[in-house]
Amino acid sequence: MRTFPTLLFVVAILSLSSFQSLVAQDKTDDNIDWYDVTQWGVEGRILPEQDRARWFDRLPASAEGKVTPAVWGLSRDSAGMMARFKTDATEFWIDYKLKDGGIAMPHMPATGVSGVDLYARDEDGKWKWVTVTKPTAQTVKTNWISGLAPGHREFAAYLPLYNGIESLKIGVKKGSQFEEIAPREKPIVFYGTSITHGACASRPGMVHTAILGRWFDRPVANLGFSGNGRMHKEVGDYLVQVDAAAYVIDCLPNMGATDVAQRCVPLVKQLRAAKPDTPIILVEDRRNTNDWILPARHQHHTANHAALKKAYQELTDAGVKNLYYIEGDHLYGDDTEGATDASHASDLGFMRQAEIFKPVLEKALGSN
Repeated sequence: MRTFPTLLFVVAILSLSSFQSLVAQDKTDDNIDWYDVTQWGVEGRILPEQDRARWFDRLPASAEGKVTPAVWGLSRDSAGMMARFKTDATEFWIDYKLKDGGIAMPHMPATGVSGVDLYARDEDGKWKWVTVTKPTAQTVKTNWISGLAPGHREFAAYLPLYNGIESLKIGVKKGSQFEEIAPREKPIVFYGTSITHGACASRPGMVHTAILGRWFDRPVANLGFSGNGRMHKEVGDYLVQVDAAAYVIDCLPNMGATDVAQRCVPLVKQLRAAKPDTPIILVEDRRNTNDWILPARHQHHTANHAALKKAYQELTDAGVKNLYYIEGDHLYGDDTEGATDASHASDLGFMRQAEIFKPVLEKALGSN
C-alpha cells in the first residue's frame, strides 16, 4: 500500500514533464520557419507529373495492379529520394512521419531503415556527411543538428530506405536564408533488388546508388525492390517513360539462370526500342561472402553469371549498341567482409560496389 502514493507522484511528475516538453516544443516552433519538401520536390521520384497514391511513392498510382503486388508495396518506400536546399542556418530541425511502425530490422539499424541522412558541400564543392536522425517512433520531430560552422551551403537530405514517408518538413531559425533547389533531370536509373533498395546500409546516403550520385553529381532514381527485382516487363514499362541518363539493370540476386535466360534479352530490347541511345549497364550478382564454403551457393552464382554473359553476347551480336557489363565476383571485395549476412552489403560492401561501378558509368555516361 505504501507504493501507491509514490506511483501517483511519479505519474504526476511524468505528466508534468510531458506537458513541459510540449510547451517547450511549441515555444521552439515560434522561432522556426518550417519548409515542406513537397513544395519543391525530391530527386528519385520518377515521373513526378503523374498522379501518386501517396506523394512520396516511388512509382505512380497507375502502377498498382500492373506491377506485382509485392513491387507495388515496396515502391511505397522512399529509397533513393533526396531533397536539396541551400541555407546559411547553423541549426536544423526536422519533422516527419513514417509510413510504417517498423523502425528497424534485425540486420539493419533504424538510421538506415527509417532515418533521414544529411550531407553538405564543403568549400571545395565536395559532398560530406553531416548527421542522420535516429528514429525511435513513427513520428519524428527533433533538433536535427546544431552548432554548425557559419556559412551559406548546399545540403542534401536522403530519405529512409526501407520505410515510407507521409510528410517531411525541415526547420531553420527565423531569419535564416533558405533556398529550395528543384530536382535535376535525367537521372541514372537503377533497377534491382534488396541490395539496390539499400539493405543493409547504416544510413540512406551510404547505398552505392547514393554514393555514385554524389561522385558524379547527378540525380539518381533507386528502383530497388527487395526480393522482387526480376527484370519484369511491367517495371520496364515505367523505366522507358523516364528520360534517363543511363539504366543500370541489377536484378540477378533475385533470379536464377533460367529466369535470366528468359527475361534479360526481352527487357534490354524493350528499353532499347524506346531509348535507342541511352546507355544500359548489366550487372552480375555479387557472390555471397560465404559462397567459398557453400558449394551449392557458389554454383548458383556461377550459373547466373554465365546466363547473363550469354544474354549480353546475344544482344551485342544482334547489334545492340551502348551496352555495358559489370562482373560480380569482386563487388563485395575478396576478403568476405563486404556483407552483413553474406548476401546484403555492409557500408564497406556498398563503397566497394560504387568503386567498381564508377569507371563503367564514366564510360557509359561519356558516350551519351
